[in-house]
Amino acid sequence: MFDSHAFPTPTLVPVNGITLEVFEAGREHAGNPIVLCHGWPEHAFSWRHQMGALAAAGYHVIVPNQRGYGRSSRPVEVTDYDIGRLTGDLVGLLNHYGYDDAVFVGHDWGANVVWGLTLLHPDRVSRVINLSLPYQVRGETPWIEWMEAVFGGDFYFVHFNRQPGVADAVLDANTHQFLRNLYRKDLPPPAAPEPGNAMSNLATAGAPLGEPIMDDADLAVFVSAFEESGFTPSINWYRNLDRNWDLLGKVDPIISQPALMVYGTRDMIARSDQLADFVPNVEVVDLDCGHWIQQELPEETNRTILSWLEG
Repeated sequence: MFDSHAFPTPTLVPVNGITLEVFEAGREHAGNPIVLCHGWPEHAFSWRHQMGALAAAGYHVIVPNQRGYGRSSRPVEVTDYDIGRLTGDLVGLLNHYGYDDAVFVGHDWGANVVWGLTLLHPDRVSRVINLSLPYQVRGETPWIEWMEAVFGGDFYFVHFNRQPGVADAVLDANTHQFLRNLYRKDLPPPAAPEPGNAMSNLATAGAPLGEPIMDDADLAVFVSAFEESGFTPSINWYRNLDRNWDLLGKVDPIISQPALMVYGTRDMIARSDQLADFVPNVEVVDLDCGHWIQQELPEETNRTILSWLEG
């Protein structure tokens, strides 16, 4: 098991006009790269349980804090967080290490970026492993416009776009409480949604539901990072969804690489009934957990990933 309290010392890597804070394990396995991409509101530290296992299996493990997170660059312009730039950072990371391609692993928003990377730069991705978020089919209506029509203006994706800065301020003012309340497992069945943005509601809720997925020391790593960066840079990823819809309309929507999709059976994110149509070489695995898959079930996640890679 990787010692989460001895997380590697990062290096700052210049890529794509910015700087990424990058953590590594298994540097002695140069030539066999695997890149792990975190979600929202997370940090490279969310892969702490996977790094040692992958390094022990012979991989050069590369784990960036993506732009807007940790001590990576935090550009000011909203459009600096579109899918072109996010995937360009990962291409730049491969170039920095001298790799033509790599296995890419993503969770949550990181999965969205990995799907996008595979569409926009297919020659740089050898295999895809994504957790929680399946391939998002590009329909006829831009994503935020579609969500607003289906879920309403309070839905947090929509709220982040239509009321810029409002939720950011609530999360910034309640960082510890928000992350403590968010990183939970064994949640009760969902109740009827309350009025307002669910993320702001979570940040101001007094008592968390379910059980924590990490101890206080690990939680403090996330809290400290977001107290330093604030939430606006990471929320800006959401503010580019319709821009991303436009950008992805210019590429072939089919992913041909071998892919592994890992769902948590208790996750709130919907499964895709079209996954195999767009990712024909996909294998699907279900794990008995919620959204924070690699942190909730680290050993099972490691076994699943390594078994698939070896197979």
